[in-house]
Amino acid sequence: MTTTTFTNGRVFTGESETAFASAFRVTDGLVEWVGDAADVSDADAVDLGGRTVLPGLLDSHTHPALLAGTALAAECFPPAVLSPDDLVAVLQRHAAGIAVDAWVLGRGFDDTKFPEGRMPTAADLDRVSTDRPVLVWRCDAHSAVCNTKALEIAGITADTPDPDGARFGRDADGKPNGVLTELAAVDAVVSFVAAPTREEQLAAIVSIGEELATRGIVAVCDLFSTRIDQPLATFRAAVERGLRTQVALYPAWDPAAPLADLDAGDREGQIRVAGVKVVLDGAYSNRTAWVHQAYPDSCDHGLRLVDDADVLAAGDWARRNGVQLAVHAMGDRALDRVVELFEDAEPWLDGIPSVRIEHATIVSDAYLARLASARMTFGIATHTVFFFAEYDGYEKALRVEQVPDAYPIARLYAGLDPLALSSDRPATAWSGADDVMLSVEAAVRRRTYNGIEFGAEAAITVAQALLLYTSRAASLSPLTGVGTLAPGYDGSFAVLERDVFTVPDDEIAAVRVAETWIRGEQVFVREIEHA
Repeated sequence: MTTTTFTNGRVFTGESETAFASAFRVTDGLVEWVGDAADVSDADAVDLGGRTVLPGLLDSHTHPALLAGTALAAECFPPAVLSPDDLVAVLQRHAAGIAVDAWVLGRGFDDTKFPEGRMPTAADLDRVSTDRPVLVWRCDAHSAVCNTKALEIAGITADTPDPDGARFGRDADGKPNGVLTELAAVDAVVSFVAAPTREEQLAAIVSIGEELATRGIVAVCDLFSTRIDQPLATFRAAVERGLRTQVALYPAWDPAAPLADLDAGDREGQIRVAGVKVVLDGAYSNRTAWVHQAYPDSCDHGLRLVDDADVLAAGDWARRNGVQLAVHAMGDRALDRVVELFEDAEPWLDGIPSVRIEHATIVSDAYLARLASARMTFGIATHTVFFFAEYDGYEKALRVEQVPDAYPIARLYAGLDPLALSSDRPATAWSGADDVMLSVEAAVRRRTYNGIEFGAEAAITVAQALLLYTSRAASLSPLTGVGTLAPGYDGSFAVLERDVFTVPDDEIAAVRVAETWIRGEQVFVREIEHA
């Protein structure tokens, strides 16, 4: 039996907004006792030095499989890339360091931050290379742009019809311009890209777990795990290589390749299948979210990506297999459709919502009341990093009267228990989007990356924001033993360099994790920086 007592800390237990202790004990990976440092008599107790301790943090909507599947791509996120010229320069440097016959790949650009908000095209990427295929994903991971060579390889010409629920960008003459809007258009090109080898994917997943530990994150939900082949087997193999993160997998629903039913063991353990994901619409940042009223100065209502039959089929699979249905819905029309399809249905899961709504950009009081009164059990995984990082896009996509209902975290916090903040990394327009403290500061200050106030009435406190990364987040999904420092829970926690509860609001994002422990074992310690 291995027992370690930790004392002299400011321990936020995650049980409520005001639940603090100063000591706790972990035995064989589980919390055995939580209490007052004055009651500790262990001579070998670990002295926390008065530092703040949080339960291990949960990222309830992120994409490690996507990161592993695009492990060969260059990072092109803001604030490093703020123009087409910056994008070309990053890809040119990347191309110089890879095999001459390899695709030149990148991910993360945000055209709304480019001069005049101009989307890059094949003409820009032809500056990287005209004889090698080049492709770079937009920050939302729903769209991309490729060069002329990539279009040739994919066989996309002026005569190629747009895929269902997607479109190929075209110039005034109808010729493809390299812009690939929404998943089906992107996949028409990506299908020709060689995936990273299994060894490369395993190495990437282990590395991702190590990076998550630097953020204090001990468990995640992967909301598109089929971005790699055999995700369950691959992530479990990564555990054998040293992955410590608990991962709940949500494969994508593909009507052309229906998912096999699960075995009981598939839903258990450190790596498990937790649900199935349906992508109902696009994103606000590039005006493809499915909306009731057309976007400002437009007649465009966004894109609906799947029909009712596919959504219901995914729900039937989730019910039959005893897992969650997760529906990507950003636009108000998409959000309404989720409720219309499921509000009167019988829930099939106990203790957690049967239907998760991912992102949920526009939530009115009336919509929240409808969720609460439905027969179905609903939960929401949403974000503050979106409006923080992608304000330029939201400024153009939202009507003025919609802003009070955009990511209304305070309203959601008060009205819906199964609720989480999350990163959506790497489908977010910011480098290091899974930095929890960045999201916490945005939740508290309601300001964008460039200092613009965004719905101040929706602000919440530090403690409330942290609950949406701990115990409240745990109520959204079948991640087990995490989210709270209390007897019987995992001895997984993060020690902070500074007290996030007392630093000035505009310094919250600068707070760093000093140590991360998973089930009583230290998995990360930050090196002390010397002046």
